[in-house]
Amino acid sequence: MEVCLFEPEIAQNTGAIARLCVCFGVRQLNIIEPASFIIDNNRALKRAGMDYIEKVKLIRYESFEEFRASYAGRIVLFDVKATKKYFDIQFLESDCMMFGRESSGVTAEVFAGCDERVIIPMSPEARSLNVAMCAAIGLAEAARQL
Repeated sequence: MEVCLFEPEIAQNTGAIARLCVCFGVRQLNIIEPASFIIDNNRALKRAGMDYIEKVKLIRYESFEEFRASYAGRIVLFDVKATKKYFDIQFLESDCMMFGRESSGVTAEVFAGCDERVIIPMSPEARSLNVAMCAAIGLAEAARQL
C-alpha cells in the first residue's frame, strides 16, 4: 500500500499524512508536483510530521503521467466526484491511494487515469473533509480489509 498526493497545497496536511503513513506501515509517500510549498526543509511539514517524516520515503514526480508510468499497482482515487463508496471496493496490498489538492481535487485527466474512484460519504450539509482525515479513513479501511 502506498499513498500519493496530487499537487498538495498545505504543508501541514502533507506532514500529517506522512506521519499517518508511518503509523500504518506505509513506507512511501508519493507527491505529484507542483506542491504549493517548498518540500525541502519546510518547517510546517516537519512540525506536523514530527520525527516520523524521516521514516517515510518521499518520492516526487513532475506529473501524473510520470507517476502513472512508474506505478505498477492500482491507483485508487478518493474524490468527491466519485460515485462508488470507499468501503465498497476490495483494497489490495499493491494499491496506491491518491488524494487531490485541498482546494480543487484533481484534473479531469487524472480522474479518468485512475483505476478506481471512490468517495467518502458525508451528510448532505457537509462540503468536504480535510485531506489528512480522508487519508486516515482510507488507510484504516484498507488495514481493516487486509
